[in-house]
Amino acid sequence: MQTGPSYAVRIRTKLTEALTPDRLDVIDDSHRHAGHSGAHPDGETHFRVLVVSASFREQTRLARQRQVYGLLTAEMQERVHALQVTALTPEEAALRHGAARRSERLASNL
Repeated sequence: MQTGPSYAVRIRTKLTEALTPDRLDVIDDSHRHAGHSGAHPDGETHFRVLVVSASFREQTRLARQRQVYGLLTAEMQERVHALQVTALTPEEAALRHGAARRSERLASNL
């Protein structure tokens, strides 16, 4: 049984302290993997993370992924089995948001 903060809280804390994100979403998807390899009865094994940070400027997508995984080494060695990372600069996030809004407007006009 785990003592101390949950893995979601640990992930959020480490990424916030290291990256000072403009946006950080930590989503526990463990319930979708119950009974699968790597799943733990108490959950907190499968996460999706969206992190938007100016610190990613001038970094390749691979370098961003490596940085996030490096920050979460302890969690990955303990219980976290799968981590899906989306790491964007504020500019990239704004472009994605704008594209999503345009798609929504197009869909509503159908």
